[in-house]
Amino acid sequence: MATRTPPLRKDFDAVAFMRKQRDKISKDIANMDFEEIKEYFSKKGRAKRPAANKG
Repeated sequence: MATRTPPLRKDFDAVAFMRKQRDKISKDIANMDFEEIKEYFSKKGRAKRPAANKG
């Protein structure tokens, strides 16, 4: 007896999502110097993962 695999539903395209995120970040940091970029990413990290800073 052969097993049937159900057809995959493609609701989320990871490659398109990552490209969109990369383009957004590139546009955000285009005119920043190194210190501003460090601050940008440190703020982004705190906003996304508040539980990681628990200690």
